[in-house]
Amino acid sequence: MIIIADVHHAPGALERVAHLGGPLLILGDLANLIDYRTGEGIVADVVGIETIQRIAHLRSMRRHDDAAEVWRTRVAGIEDEVRIQVGELMAIQYAQASEAIDGVEAYVIYGNVDRPDLLERSLPPSARFVDADVVEIEGWKVGFVGGGMPKLGTEGEVSRTDMAEKLEGIGPVDVLCTHVPPAIEPLARDVIGRGYKGSPEIVAYLDRHHPRFHFFGDVHQPRAVSWTYAGTECRNVGYFRATGRPYLFPARGTHEGGLDWD
Repeated sequence: MIIIADVHHAPGALERVAHLGGPLLILGDLANLIDYRTGEGIVADVVGIETIQRIAHLRSMRRHDDAAEVWRTRVAGIEDEVRIQVGELMAIQYAQASEAIDGVEAYVIYGNVDRPDLLERSLPPSARFVDADVVEIEGWKVGFVGGGMPKLGTEGEVSRTDMAEKLEGIGPVDVLCTHVPPAIEPLARDVIGRGYKGSPEIVAYLDRHHPRFHFFGDVHQPRAVSWTYAGTECRNVGYFRATGRPYLFPARGTHEGGLDWD
């Protein structure tokens, strides 16, 4: 299995890894709304990069309320227009991602910045949109649960109740794949801006079912990329837009553990 997360519109790198051979697991956030490193992205294209750079600066200072006020002021009276334009540009990015993985066995969950319905409609026939689904892949029973933690009210966020229900619905698996990390401080805390994105519901699932592995993304600069909890090896598979690197996971019956690809 080739596992990536946080693609954030990197079609060239996505096409390269998609054709390495083996099933491709994409753990959410295929769209690039805002790249906080540069300010670039769909939102900058719609409202201007200066606004996004100002918001990014305030967020880096942990002035989240001020950042939110900058956004509200900028889009006041044009909210519907902005939403339509963002959706149109997201559709273009999804089409490019779909072209990159066309013909490849792929499994895709949505992240907090994604629009799930639009993403699902955009995927090629070779790819499967998975959410609260269990699939046997290369001898492993893999459970998929999409969605981000509730924060801004985006379509890709799910309530804690819904997250718990989806996790309970998949039951015991060998490998759990989510977009968000478990609520384990070193995995859930971003060192840039001190953002926290951990899910207590995932921790509860690990306590109940003890999967061998848990793979996720969402946190771009985590304090730790891997952690063993209650017998589960938890792993952030990386900020793919920045690194272009997948995480390679062996088929059942080969050696244990994953390999980073260079």
